[in-house]
Amino acid sequence: MSSTEAYLLDSIRLAMENVRERNTWPFGAVVVRDGKVLARAVNEVEANCDPSAHAEMQAVRAASRALGKPDLSGCTVYASGYPCSMCLSAMYLAGVKAVYYAYSNEDGEPYDLSAERGYIELARPLAQREMTLAYVRARDEGIDLYEAWREQQRQ
Repeated sequence: MSSTEAYLLDSIRLAMENVRERNTWPFGAVVVRDGKVLARAVNEVEANCDPSAHAEMQAVRAASRALGKPDLSGCTVYASGYPCSMCLSAMYLAGVKAVYYAYSNEDGEPYDLSAERGYIELARPLAQREMTLAYVRARDEGIDLYEAWREQQRQ
């Protein structure tokens, strides 16, 4: 068995434990860097009353804490299911180098466990999306917010 398969089985077993012991979402994730597991996590949306507490998000958060920084360059994520658009975006932002998943969107679709809907929604033009996303140029008096940030970065 390859290490990729072993880490994927770890994510599946985490997800199965989540189903059996917590009666909740069947998702688990493992973050690995240089052959060392930095984090293991499960979906905790219900437990935390947090819609962003997906297994991959929880694993990315835990791995970042373990490293003491939000940069996960060189890390690989192993997920039980295809990551949703939120989780995939977080992994891109963190610098994750690769993501492997055990169950595809097609595997999850009959169980209403597919992440495809989010990708379809984000691919639509802004005016056709279900949720309003609108630019309203608002500025406070004084120094511009982004200028203040740039000045802080120079110090």
